[in-house]
Amino acid sequence: MRILIAPDKFKGSLTAAEAADAMAEGALSVYPDAEITRVPIADGGEGTLEAAVAAGFEERNNAVVGPILRPVGASWALKGTTAVIETAQSSGLAALDGEPTAETARRAHSYGAGQLIAAALDAGATEIVIGLGGSAMTDGGSGAVRALGLTPLDASGNVVPLGGAALADVVALDASALDPRLARTRFRIAVDVRNPLYGPEGAAHIFGPQKGADAETAQALDAGLRIWAKALAEATGRDVDVPGSGAAGGFPAAFLAYTEAELESGFELVADLVGLDAQLEGADLVITGEGSLDGQSLTGKAPIALADRARERGIPVVAVAGRILASPEELAEHGIEVAGALVDLAPSPAEAIAEAGAYVRRAVAELLAGV
Repeated sequence: MRILIAPDKFKGSLTAAEAADAMAEGALSVYPDAEITRVPIADGGEGTLEAAVAAGFEERNNAVVGPILRPVGASWALKGTTAVIETAQSSGLAALDGEPTAETARRAHSYGAGQLIAAALDAGATEIVIGLGGSAMTDGGSGAVRALGLTPLDASGNVVPLGGAALADVVALDASALDPRLARTRFRIAVDVRNPLYGPEGAAHIFGPQKGADAETAQALDAGLRIWAKALAEATGRDVDVPGSGAAGGFPAAFLAYTEAELESGFELVADLVGLDAQLEGADLVITGEGSLDGQSLTGKAPIALADRARERGIPVVAVAGRILASPEELAEHGIEVAGALVDLAPSPAEAIAEAGAYVRRAVAELLAGV
């Protein structure tokens, strides 16, 4: 029997790779002679880098400017001429000192992500995959392109400070020092939302609050993004206020203006990176999972999207999650035959989180023994 084990992360408990290892132990306790293949997956946000490294990409590390100027160490990955970068590594909420506030929401920027892109270009990358998620900034990608040579100017010809709120002062863009390699590089940006850059459904109003923005700050950031979009359009002739450009604080906007960037489904992009379709061929069983299988999962998040691909090939799917809010009938529609939740096995949710690996092993073993 060949078993493909391909979970997403159990956020706050296990990385996707750790979950895959625990699932493999549970599967082997029932089928000791099974051929196990581990392929950690992700939705194109946090976890994308880990999935790439598990698929054979070489992990690298650079010191970059964090979202509030403090230096941080950020990982990225390279395989051949393809690089994988996560904005969360360099410009994420985790890089802030403490909890996000209205002040950090105004000041946070993506400069470090641009430094990682420059490092990838220096390493010979001609295709750069960018995973979005967990970002601290709402700066329209302005920090990233500044790291790559673009200079935003105010009405007096002075350089505009970094950060989303400062975009309100931008009146012109000096692209004379912009890295020429950007024009020769394919950018693939993982986007799983349809939010525009600005407006009531834009980056500042919808995602700003989770980055510390209060109502007044969200309004200021939205105004800055409007001005940023206008400046980009005047400089490049491109409208960057398109569905999906509001992801990660509007990060795609700058790259839609200055490169031939493509916005792609996060899971589809990761599946391509890790060669998921090839791994499914010949599999007799798929085991997947994530922290929570719920209504959001059913919209096409990684485990459900994987289950759909397996169902198309007639491969049964077993799922394990920290908790399961989707009904058995809903899961069955996507080919998941049986599913188990860690919270149903543990004495308390806290123990399910703390001892997630042990409960994942147990859940897989019990589910497979009953199949």
